[in-house]
Amino acid sequence: MLTGKPIALGRTAEIYAWPNNQVIKLFYGWFPEGSIRYEAKISRAVYAAGLPVPAVSDVIEIDGRFGLIYERIDGTSMFEVLPVKPWRLLSYARSLAELHTQMHREAAIDGIPSQRERLGHKIRQAKALKLELKEAALTALEHMPVGTSLCHGDFHPGNVLITTKGPVIIDWVDATIGNPIADLARTSIIVLGASQSEAQSWIERIALNWFHSAYLKRYLKLNPGSEAQYRKWLPIVAAGRMSEGIDEIEAWLRAQVRAGLN
Repeated sequence: MLTGKPIALGRTAEIYAWPNNQVIKLFYGWFPEGSIRYEAKISRAVYAAGLPVPAVSDVIEIDGRFGLIYERIDGTSMFEVLPVKPWRLLSYARSLAELHTQMHREAAIDGIPSQRERLGHKIRQAKALKLELKEAALTALEHMPVGTSLCHGDFHPGNVLITTKGPVIIDWVDATIGNPIADLARTSIIVLGASQSEAQSWIERIALNWFHSAYLKRYLKLNPGSEAQYRKWLPIVAAGRMSEGIDEIEAWLRAQVRAGLN
């Protein structure tokens, strides 16, 4: 049974304490049951692969809403820690790059969808993207190397928990098998896009750009020879991001697509 207030809130779900040192991620009623069961499947697969992720248990229903029971991880997201400990910005950025590299070196996991197919679908669904740019992005996608790495699809400081036992990666619902450099570009588009939001103060914007610069520098050092391919992925990934209805950065995303494909 649920007791008290949520311990965390997200775009798709609320997190409540649960017995036996667990939490329940209780999804809002509009979120599809199939997507919840898919998240459970992916979470079990990445946990079995030995990555630093929470163990997942059952899918249950409470008052018409479906919830997913996870191991409770006592930690705070990297995004929440940074304003409190700004002196850790560079070390956390490098740590994020190292964790991302560790993930990308994992072998492919059965049952996880294709990154290329997922990204192509997103680009086709980007209603705010003009047809000529959409077609250019899809053509560019077809010419990029496919890859066979485990990719998170939503890897950013908000989805990494800082704990006493090290970082823990959460929210695997967008995981795919594909090109790790595309996943790197996806993180760049998320972090740099956040720096463009009017919700951020000028200090937060500067901090996000510094964080991104340090993260990218470390990742490219760990994976030499990736920069040229990374630059080609940026407009393609930005085109896919435009399907997600983030109105406040829509103009910025469109500019990234146009500049990278023209």
